[in-house]
Amino acid sequence: MSSHPSFFRGKTLLIVGTETPIKRFIFQKLHKLGLQLIVLNAEKNWAAPYVHDWILGDMSQHERQITQVLAYHKTHKIDGIYNFWENDVILTSKLAEALNLVGVPVAVAKIVRNKFAFRQFCLDHGIAAPKFLKLNTDADVARAAKELTFPVVVKPVWGGGSILVVKANNPAELRETFEYVRKTATPALDSQFYDGVDIMVEEYIDGDEVDIDMIVQNGRIKYAAVADNYGTAEPFFLETTHAMPSSLPDEDQKALQRMASEVVEHLGLQFATLHFEAKITKSGPVPLECNVRMGGDEIYISSREVYGFDLIENGVKVALGAYVPTQYDLVPKKQVMTEALHAKQSGVLTSVRVDEAQQKALPVEQFYFGKEIGEAVLIPPDGYDYLGYITVSGDNFSDAQENLKLALKTIQYDVAPFDGSSTLGKTSRTSRFASASLRRSRVAVSAKIERIRHMSIKDQRKLHIGIACNSFDVGGGAVEQELASVGRNIQTELEARGYTTTYVDFNNLSQAIRTLQTSGIDLVFNVCERIHESSLLEPHAAAILDAMKLPYTGSNPLTLGLCIDKIRVKKLLSYHSIPTPRWDYIYELSDEIRDDLRYPLIVKPANTDNSIGIDNDSVVEDKDELREQLKRVVVGLNRPALIEEYIEGDEYDVSILGTDADDFEVLPLSRTIFTKLPEGYWHIYPFEVKFSESKVYKDNLIIQKPPQKVSRKLLSLISEIALDTYNILDAHDYGRVEVKVDRQGNPFVLELNPNPSINRGDCVPTVFELQGKNYGDFLEKILSLTINRYKGKDPFYHLQTSTL
Repeated sequence: MSSHPSFFRGKTLLIVGTETPIKRFIFQKLHKLGLQLIVLNAEKNWAAPYVHDWILGDMSQHERQITQVLAYHKTHKIDGIYNFWENDVILTSKLAEALNLVGVPVAVAKIVRNKFAFRQFCLDHGIAAPKFLKLNTDADVARAAKELTFPVVVKPVWGGGSILVVKANNPAELRETFEYVRKTATPALDSQFYDGVDIMVEEYIDGDEVDIDMIVQNGRIKYAAVADNYGTAEPFFLETTHAMPSSLPDEDQKALQRMASEVVEHLGLQFATLHFEAKITKSGPVPLECNVRMGGDEIYISSREVYGFDLIENGVKVALGAYVPTQYDLVPKKQVMTEALHAKQSGVLTSVRVDEAQQKALPVEQFYFGKEIGEAVLIPPDGYDYLGYITVSGDNFSDAQENLKLALKTIQYDVAPFDGSSTLGKTSRTSRFASASLRRSRVAVSAKIERIRHMSIKDQRKLHIGIACNSFDVGGGAVEQELASVGRNIQTELEARGYTTTYVDFNNLSQAIRTLQTSGIDLVFNVCERIHESSLLEPHAAAILDAMKLPYTGSNPLTLGLCIDKIRVKKLLSYHSIPTPRWDYIYELSDEIRDDLRYPLIVKPANTDNSIGIDNDSVVEDKDELREQLKRVVVGLNRPALIEEYIEGDEYDVSILGTDADDFEVLPLSRTIFTKLPEGYWHIYPFEVKFSESKVYKDNLIIQKPPQKVSRKLLSLISEIALDTYNILDAHDYGRVEVKVDRQGNPFVLELNPNPSINRGDCVPTVFELQGKNYGDFLEKILSLTINRYKGKDPFYHLQTSTL
């Protein structure tokens, strides 16, 4: 059925509206035909590679758009007009009449776009229709409950794509559904409601649902094919499975085609691409809708593969005035089936895994996944998103059905549900440098007491600040030197800003306690990571401060102790469905390890910090290497071992400030790219990266602050998962979450550092400074967050566990 490209080449076609990238295949086809595409749309977008010229403007302002197009037509001849989107059907008809081009009359377009008018039209012309009424008021609802037989279907008069089409089984449901549709049917939900927001109700039609796709030229049906729609998901009538050719008996299919032909004749349609939706009932066929544009998504590929008929090519021929031969006695070449992909709950898409190799081995005709990781997915009643679809073929119905089952197994995705305490889907970022903050409109629903204002900087600087830290003898290692310098640098900076400070060395515990008791300290800046030179006692420093009723910065003893134990952290994150690498652990070499972990694996000491015990040999590729590393950790270091699947990809550091939704702030992210490392070096952060001058790592690690050329959706998802991790582990004031992103863009949380190092040049203060501030501003920000956390609360309020 393919036409000669020479017919199309050089002709100018006006496309009204682009919709979303799900329609890319239409533009690709039109471009391949050699047409010059002029697009009327609100803005330039993804279709730009296929577009010769744009006419831009508000698509709801029809008269203004007509004026623009007529002005364009004076200097750039337009040969035809084409539309494939329900929302712009009426505008397309108006433009066709204004330009004197082939198209659907405006009067007809208004009838078929308006569901109430179409029902009335059918009634007036003796075409089967259920009982129906308009719903404008509560009185109309009461009347409908008395006059109609339940179940009924409530729908927006100007709706399309099953949006806000809802089944009601009794009068109570009818009232609830009317209120829901009345409040929801606005242009903010979908631009189709610029045409109107009227509501109607009709009796539910029981029967098999079908599509009838047609081409009409000179008033004659040139092509008509029936396809089955299986089991729309009620009560919201979401599409599920589509199959062409139909499995209905021939007499039912002929009856459906006769009904559609009758509708076309009564409408007086001369030229159109049509997509009917109908049901075949015990009493015969009943039309549901008549859409004067090509059916969506899978319809084109199904028609082309089953009957060899190209709906786009022939639809454009009609629009350009070229003859389309009539297709008689269609014989299917194969069976084609399509499955729509839906989420089971509203939430955020957190991972997508597609087995492309397996898809290539199957007769997959088309696969489209329209959501990216990090995007919100809203299902009714929250919204009407769907993820995409997959189309397969087979020699017959059973063959295609089996192929569809296999094809669906190649697609796996996870949608993390929204809940009252989760931060997923609630952050926004105006630029890569801007902090992410919780959208007030989303968190306002939770019962929160208004926070007391921060103490002024002037008053804050009157505080006596203790610096809880660690000193070491001269000649200590790199870790000890780092721990010693952070306290001194904080003290120097705060004193320069007018604070009185006292240095408190927790490696001399008895002296530290005496200093805290006698020096008049108001608040402690807690950067202590050792007591008696042991990191396992880090939480006890905070516990001592609590026992002495001294407020302090950072997390409480429970969080600090929990985060030292990587095994308990993994268990808790897994319980809350936070994505982490698949894992296991042992305390003794005799402990069994799950056998479904995939190599390579990484072996870590389960209760050390600062990457102690992690080097390039920590990543293992077989059982022998695994056994050797486990022995090194369990026996050599005398630590339990955490075993994780190794994630190949970039690592992100997510620096977070605050304690709860009122003051959370995700700072610009830091990204480490490992691809320049020489062969043989695993993409990890070993001990030598952090505390040695290793030239290999120093010269080859690429660190971006903030990340460059990374989608905002991925950055938002990483931020949101990190915020949930921060919440779950109940971090306070500041922290840093480490996230690894694999090659498919799936993020995995590695760990939370609840009181990370905040020395000059460290990650958290550095990304804070990207916002045009400095190190002293950062330290004062931490102090103000701490003051705000304590004000108006019971003395030990912060020791309560998170509400998440």
